[in-house]
Amino acid sequence: MSSVKELIRAEENGTLSFGDYELETKTKLTDFGFQGDLYKVKTFRDITKLERNGMFVYESTPGTAVYDLTQDGNGMSFKVEGPSNAQITVELAAQTPYEVWLDEESTGTMTTNLGGKLSFSVELENAPDGVEVRIRRSATAGF
Repeated sequence: MSSVKELIRAEENGTLSFGDYELETKTKLTDFGFQGDLYKVKTFRDITKLERNGMFVYESTPGTAVYDLTQDGNGMSFKVEGPSNAQITVELAAQTPYEVWLDEESTGTMTTNLGGKLSFSVELENAPDGVEVRIRRSATAGF
């Protein structure tokens, strides 16, 4: 396993990678410019959090490393790594059903709350190569 030692970086494929769960103390980086937005990351062994333009995007407890995060109007996808199982919360459209896939296996449809937050668990202890996460607006959303 590895971490993003520079805390956050833009990848050549147009995605973001962030998080260093190996840090003993909370470390943050602010005002990281990417595709016209400013990002802020806070990360260490207990938590990893990402904000875009001051708005919540991602949080995990305990801390994780996220690779190739991409977002669009219908959801997001990324690969997540960490030393232990993690609770992940992301922000999407409010009160909207989304289907969540972990390593291409659907975990079912979940609806975001009024604030657009969606929480799920990822088993990382037995996943040395991480877990691919894909979240897409459900066809039942009526959009």
